[in-house]
Amino acid sequence: MDTMAIAPEQVRAPAGHAVLFRSAPARTFAAMAAILAVAYVAVSPLVDLLLGGGDSVQSTVLQALVVGAIVAGACAVGARSSLTTWVRISDAGVEMAAQGSDPIWLAWPDIATAVVRRSGVRTVLEITPVDLESVHPVQDAGAGWPPLTETVRGTAFVADLTQVWPGPRALRRELARRMHPPAQRGR
Repeated sequence: MDTMAIAPEQVRAPAGHAVLFRSAPARTFAAMAAILAVAYVAVSPLVDLLLGGGDSVQSTVLQALVVGAIVAGACAVGARSSLTTWVRISDAGVEMAAQGSDPIWLAWPDIATAVVRRSGVRTVLEITPVDLESVHPVQDAGAGWPPLTETVRGTAFVADLTQVWPGPRALRRELARRMHPPAQRGR
């Protein structure tokens, strides 16, 4: 289910040369399915070796438990997959809609810091505006702003980048390439 109030295709980029980063649940599913298949194939001979035999009931049950634990872990990591996130970086600034929120736009001079960092098993983007009054909503009403968090640099908008494609490294490189000198002082 798509809970996003407005899709990036419905919003004209504020400037040219825009790069879009968006949730990719199908890609995440494919990656998880491949990992599970490899894990199952790798665990099967180990379980057979430990229990001494081929297709015994014990072996099958233990394999099922291992695969079940892996699937449960993958589901726990991907629990936010239904909450769509997108970030668009352009010459004018950063637009973002995180975890199903309405999109916002911040011009480069209005951004104090933009940090891509790890938070447990997730990768997140934290954008700290110079002032919350400088945040421009892309539409008037709806789901509201992206989630906020308190950082040592001040109140920041936060977006979970775990399922975003292209990945967090590409987003970090694009931010580094586009950040203007006044915005880099707070880094």
